[in-house]
Amino acid sequence: ATAKWYDRRDSVYIEFCVADSKDVKINFEKAKFVFSCLGGTDQVKHQNEVDLFEAIDQNESIHKRTDRSVLCCLRKAEPGKAWPRLTKEKAKLTWLSVDFNNWKDWEDDSDEELGNFDRFSE
Repeated sequence: ATAKWYDRRDSVYIEFCVADSKDVKINFEKAKFVFSCLGGTDQVKHQNEVDLFEAIDQNESIHKRTDRSVLCCLRKAEPGKAWPRLTKEKAKLTWLSVDFNNWKDWEDDSDEELGNFDRFSE
């Protein structure tokens, strides 16, 4: 599935752009995560496996399904550490792009981001 991602102080967000997803399965592991679902009107099977740039807290990571996409919030094991990319390898993945609408350089920012995770959980 095609996806967009962006980095925040405590978490990394990935949005899988799959309309009408069904059977969403997400497996959060310490340094990798697996996403799969059926999507679209013809219910095509999508599967993505990502070896992550850094470790995440798999118990704190969550996802939310909407009609247009599946948004995953990966809680960083080391908050405050910027991720220059999502993946461990420097390879360019054809299905993955940066979400420039949500991207911001937060390293020199205040703590205004803390509310994002709370809003996401609702």
